[in-house]
Amino acid sequence: MNNLTKMEIRKPAHDVFEAFVDPDQIGNFWFSSSSERWEEGKTVTLRYEEYGAQGDIHVIEMISDQKIVFEWGREDGEPHLVTITFKNTDSDLAGTVVEVNEDGFDENDPELIPKLVGNKEGWVYMLTCLKGYLEFDVNRLRGALVK
Repeated sequence: MNNLTKMEIRKPAHDVFEAFVDPDQIGNFWFSSSSERWEEGKTVTLRYEEYGAQGDIHVIEMISDQKIVFEWGREDGEPHLVTITFKNTDSDLAGTVVEVNEDGFDENDPELIPKLVGNKEGWVYMLTCLKGYLEFDVNRLRGALVK
């Protein structure tokens, strides 16, 4: 079972793609740090300093400015496949629809609905922070989520 979230960012696909893969940018909207630049075949450690948490992603596929596919959660026994796509919204390349699809949820899990809702909430929050960062140069939203 998968969970899909998408949002339009008023920046070219190249700029949006780079915000994810460049360790100097990711801390402005998602994780506080990334151990290195994301590249196909690499394992990258992502950290949330505010929450004292970290995890690894395994980058499976990348098409520059178009798609990132990675797996995470294997270390916790719940591997999920995440596909992030970047699609230009118009002919002048001024906007990009970012689509995040996370697959790997157990349909028989009694906690499935709360997990799907929490997952969707997380992706919407990350995309909102990405929009704030790229469109308005706001980089202090990321660490504000309280659960």
